[in-house]
Amino acid sequence: MGAKVILNSRTLSDLEEVASEIRANGGEAESVVFDVSDMAQVATGAQAALDVWGRVDILVNNAGTNRPKPALELTEEDWDAIYDLNLKGLFFLTQALVKPMLERENGKIINISSTMGLVGGPLRTAYSGSKGGVVLLTKGLAVEWAPHNVTVNAVAPAFTRTPLADVLLQRKEFYEDVIRRIPMGRVGEVDEVVGAVLFLASDAANWVTGQTIAVDGGWVAW
Repeated sequence: MGAKVILNSRTLSDLEEVASEIRANGGEAESVVFDVSDMAQVATGAQAALDVWGRVDILVNNAGTNRPKPALELTEEDWDAIYDLNLKGLFFLTQALVKPMLERENGKIINISSTMGLVGGPLRTAYSGSKGGVVLLTKGLAVEWAPHNVTVNAVAPAFTRTPLADVLLQRKEFYEDVIRRIPMGRVGEVDEVVGAVLFLASDAANWVTGQTIAVDGGWVAW
């Protein structure tokens, strides 16, 4: 796509490894360090992102966390940590970056939800609620901003090999249960999720808005 990339994380070391890989392959990438779950940092972080190249045309909200526990063991601190990052931070970062998109009537926002935001499951009640919130937030913002030619969509992966998912997938019994639940019989790979994001970021998706694409090996199909 030829996009210039602005990376965000809480720590610079995580970002520079990815940025170096992008540059090594001929791309352009810069890093902006701030915590999406910290509202005091979101406004300054968003402005820092805008200052890098003067504009943000495509926003991918990919920050997320989970604390897998039975519902009766969830604490208020667990709840706030999940919702502050997965839903609250996503909304306020979007709010901070969308204004220039609305003014020039062009932009794309892609939120990373989860199949757990479409179906329920044990040990992830708060996580499912936060990701379900992302699905409905996506719809609401899509309708509100469609007249300004800003599209808002979501991608909902099932279990994909990431550090967050591996916490659960390392449990043999849990892993076997997951595999039985997926018609294609395996967990996903990151590149398979990336394909959906690239589609939504491309001109091919200019008339697609308010949608959630499940990248899940058939998980939510039955």
